[in-house]
Amino acid sequence: MDVTAAAKYVGRTVKTLQRWDRAGRLKPTRTPSRRRVYTVDQLDEFLGNKRHAAKAPVRAIVYCRVSSAAQRPDLKNQRKTLESFCAGRGISDAEFIEEIGGGLNFRRKKFNEIMSAVGRSEVKTLVIAHKDRLVRFGFEWFESFCREHHCELLVLNHETLSPEQEMVQDLMTIVHCFSSRLYGLRNYRKSLKKALEAK
Repeated sequence: MDVTAAAKYVGRTVKTLQRWDRAGRLKPTRTPSRRRVYTVDQLDEFLGNKRHAAKAPVRAIVYCRVSSAAQRPDLKNQRKTLESFCAGRGISDAEFIEEIGGGLNFRRKKFNEIMSAVGRSEVKTLVIAHKDRLVRFGFEWFESFCREHHCELLVLNHETLSPEQEMVQDLMTIVHCFSSRLYGLRNYRKSLKKALEAK
């Protein structure tokens, strides 16, 4: 978490954490842009808070996702494959969570509920069929997030479980997004030019 969130977590001000950093009392790690970042475990250890150690993560979640309702057959196949995978790995009492939504959409309700549970250190194991079932881009960040909260992220990683049609749809979404921004920028420049000429 960043310094603002960390300050709130320990019940102090940002300036206090900055002073503790300079004094060597509570040293954060630094991002490439030199921003201070802290982990929950680090802050709990500093506070002498043992609640996270006392309550180890226990939930096993299997997350299945497709982009559209038309891909429901793929969703069923994905679940069936993951059921076999979990049985082979000895993962019992797994919660199967299915969702329909694009891999570029970070507002997916169930996806965010899972990430919140991971952040609360409730999830011991998170299983997905392929990296892009979780997110289309930025997987490494989420992998690090899971590791930080003691959640094992297991990826079956079968390319056949990642529909080509869905990838094309996501790429088209990216193209549309950037073309819309470019079009908006052009309109902005035209409006600005007219405003300047009118003066």
